[in-house]
Amino acid sequence: MKILVTGSAGFIAGYLVDELLRNGHTVVGIDNYSKYGHVQKSYDNNPNYKFVEGDVKDTELMKSLIEDCDQVVAIAAMIGGITYFHEYAYDLFAENERITASTFDAALWAHKNRHLKKINVLSSSMVYECVSHYPSIEGDQKNCPPPLSTYGFQKLSCEYFAKGAWEQYKLPYTIIRPFNCVGTGEQRAKDEKEIMSGNVKLAMSHVVPDIVQKVYKGQDPLHILGSGDQIRHYTYGGDLARGIRLCIESENAVNEDFNLSTPVSTTVTELATMIWQKINGDKPLTFVHDTPYVYDVQKRVPSVEKAKRLLGFEADTDLSTTLDEVIPWITHQIDIGNI
Repeated sequence: MKILVTGSAGFIAGYLVDELLRNGHTVVGIDNYSKYGHVQKSYDNNPNYKFVEGDVKDTELMKSLIEDCDQVVAIAAMIGGITYFHEYAYDLFAENERITASTFDAALWAHKNRHLKKINVLSSSMVYECVSHYPSIEGDQKNCPPPLSTYGFQKLSCEYFAKGAWEQYKLPYTIIRPFNCVGTGEQRAKDEKEIMSGNVKLAMSHVVPDIVQKVYKGQDPLHILGSGDQIRHYTYGGDLARGIRLCIESENAVNEDFNLSTPVSTTVTELATMIWQKINGDKPLTFVHDTPYVYDVQKRVPSVEKAKRLLGFEADTDLSTTLDEVIPWITHQIDIGNI
């Protein structure tokens, strides 16, 4: 199968493109390098991978890339850590709407005039920002108040693009909601503003690399946002990529939506303790609790039963194993100045 992946130089896409190539697919990637700048990937010279540096908002370019593809995976977006939600509240919404509209315009054209079979839309767990019961099942995003953050609201908008394209033009879709992807490949964003967390300057605002950075640089006591009781489901990037591939390949995924996540809940305090112990061993750990951001959702717990039932997907890499891979990568990136 030939698949167009937008945002192919990004964090999640890095895992996905590798997964697709290893499973016999041909991949076309497009990215404008707006997040990290020019990056190299292990598969750049793979004969089944074609990369085009360009802007997804260029609909004519998108048509030229999508015209002989079987499916498209819409990942490209302006995305960052929690500071993004506050620093770029308007730009997140406006830019991502433009990206989404261009992607769907090209997909609708290719579905009508060529042989595109389906669009796969990467949404977000943030569509469940205002749920009040847990675990959150697929469909709860329709029955709870809309997200408060412009990022979460725009991700919900992406899902309605898919709904509208099917209702009016019969373009098949799959909606994919990752939960807290953790892995290698995430670097300092070019445009994210630096913030201080205690005595450490951060420019990522994703919890795992930020905590690793603070612990590795010797911060003691360790600063964390809020109480530390916030619950997340930290999902390994390789597992997530496998789940997305199954969404692409499976007939059971057509016109469905899926939470892709580990089933294991972890508090920020538990996460920080694991990272601390892996770096500092038995050294005593104490915390300083900084004021949290407005959109620091306190609890995010997905149901994963639908993905297991329809796709046969389970995220089975535990957090400790993931951290054993991620911590050395992050600390090396710190040493060479990428983070």
